[in-house]
Amino acid sequence: MTRALDDPVVVDFPLRGEGWFAVTTPAARVPSHGTDMLGQRYAYDFVRLDHRRRYHPAGALRTLVVGVPTRECYAWGSPIHSPVDGEVIRAVDGAPERQRVHPLREIFLLLRNALTFRPARLPAILGNHVIIRSGDVYAAFAHLAPGSVAVSAGRRVAIGDVIGRVGHTGNSTSPHLHFQLMDSADLLRAQGIPCAFRGYEVERNGTWVGVSGGIPGRTERLRR
Repeated sequence: MTRALDDPVVVDFPLRGEGWFAVTTPAARVPSHGTDMLGQRYAYDFVRLDHRRRYHPAGALRTLVVGVPTRECYAWGSPIHSPVDGEVIRAVDGAPERQRVHPLREIFLLLRNALTFRPARLPAILGNHVIIRSGDVYAAFAHLAPGSVAVSAGRRVAIGDVIGRVGHTGNSTSPHLHFQLMDSADLLRAQGIPCAFRGYEVERNGTWVGVSGGIPGRTERLRR
């Protein structure tokens, strides 16, 4: 399946509550992650931020020098809801989670994994993850918290079902949800599919405005 960004597949927004930002989004650039590898061409990274645009209550200096506890980050543990009706193709749990977020260490690990990538390291990159098939579209969710994956391969899920919780496993710089649509469950062969979201709200000048079929921008504060 080949689709352009102006012809996206529309799915439900997978997160709830407010304060979410699409810090990586195809609205900013394509490929959104700088590569077409692993079906990431139109992928999103969703992080929960406060009014300072920070992912943890601590200040920038403390975060940089000593790091912060992973489980105190705003996004950590947030439920992830299936944005589609479909069948779970893969559900992987058990990957360990780093107990603290150290920005420099996380960036080092990300760069190391990118420079030394090989198929055998794919589980270390994804961390705990889920893939759901909905027709000929596959929805992938990565970096889930250990012990939180609530589905198993072969199970049918409906829109809104909780499939896991946001974590900090694999190639993650802080607790966040990596989400993408693709045309195959095989990440080594998959091509990314553009994705928009059926219904969510964006804060504009202190007022929440409804959006339907939108592709969130990097600076937009979101809620569902």
